[in-house]
Amino acid sequence: MSDPAVDSPSIGPLLQNYSVEISPTSEKVVASAVERLDKGTEVYLTWIPGEDPFRAVAPAGILRRAGLFPMPHIGARHVERTAQLDDLFGRLAAEGVDRVLLVGGERDKPLGPYDATLQVMQSGLLQKHKIMRVGIGGFPEGHPAISEKVLGESMIAKMNYAREIGLQVQVVTQFVFEGEPIAAWLKRIRAMGVDLPVRIGLAGPAGIATLTKYALHCGVGNSIKALTKSSSFGRLLSERDPEPVIRELIAAAPNGDTSASPFGISAFHFYTFGGLKKTVEWVNAMRGQHSGAAVS
Repeated sequence: MSDPAVDSPSIGPLLQNYSVEISPTSEKVVASAVERLDKGTEVYLTWIPGEDPFRAVAPAGILRRAGLFPMPHIGARHVERTAQLDDLFGRLAAEGVDRVLLVGGERDKPLGPYDATLQVMQSGLLQKHKIMRVGIGGFPEGHPAISEKVLGESMIAKMNYAREIGLQVQVVTQFVFEGEPIAAWLKRIRAMGVDLPVRIGLAGPAGIATLTKYALHCGVGNSIKALTKSSSFGRLLSERDPEPVIRELIAAAPNGDTSASPFGISAFHFYTFGGLKKTVEWVNAMRGQHSGAAVS
C-alpha cells in the first residue's frame, strides 16, 4: 500500500514569493526578518488601533535597506487628518517604501476624513509620494460588519479606480483554516470579473490555543471549527501548520490543477502568530522537500 505522504506532490513550488506579517514595534522581530527572509520578500507591518503609525517608519527603512519590501498597513478609519496621512506617506517614501496595504481599520467610526480604503486611493496622496503598489483586503469567510454584496462591489470599485490611475493592486486575504471557503470565494470573485492577483492569508505554524485566540479576536468565520473539533487539553497543546489548507486548495482546484497557482493565486501570506522564526523554518523545510536540498 502506498504512503500518502510520499505520493502527495510537494507544496514547495507554491511557497515561492511568500510574504509575512509582523509588528513594526518589536525590534527583535524586525531584526529577525532581516536575518531570515530572502531578499525581495514583502513584509507587512501592522497598524494596531491606538498605536502611533509613525512608529512603522524607521523599521520600514531598516527592512528596505536590507533588500526587503516593507508594506505598512494603512487603516483608513485610523487616520486623524489628511495632513497626517500626507506626512506619513512622505516619511515612508523617504525610506524607500513604494507599497502599502490599505485596510478599512477596526473602528466603528472614523477618527478623521476617511471611512473606506477607496477614499484613501482617491486622495491623490499615493501618487504624490510615488507609492504605486497597494494591497486591498479580501475576506473568504465574509466580514462580520459588511455584507458579501457590499464587499464584492467595493472590491470591483477599487480595482477599476486603481486601473484608472495606474496603481498596481493585489488582494491580500484574512487568514482561514480550511481550503473549501477559500476556493469558493475565489470562484465567486473570479465570476464577478475580479482578475487581480491574490495572496491567500494563512496562519503560520502555531499552537492550537494561540491560533484559536487570534481567530476569535479577528472574527474569523466558520473555519475556526477546524481548530476546535476537539477541545481536549492535549489538542490545545498541539500545533498546526498551514499544509492541510494548502493541500485542500490544490484538491479543490478546477480540473485538478496542480500548478503553482491554482485559481490564479499569486502567493501565500503568512500571519506569524507562532513567531516569525517558526514560520520561516517551516517554509524552508517545505521548499527543501521540493528541491531535495538539505535545510539548515
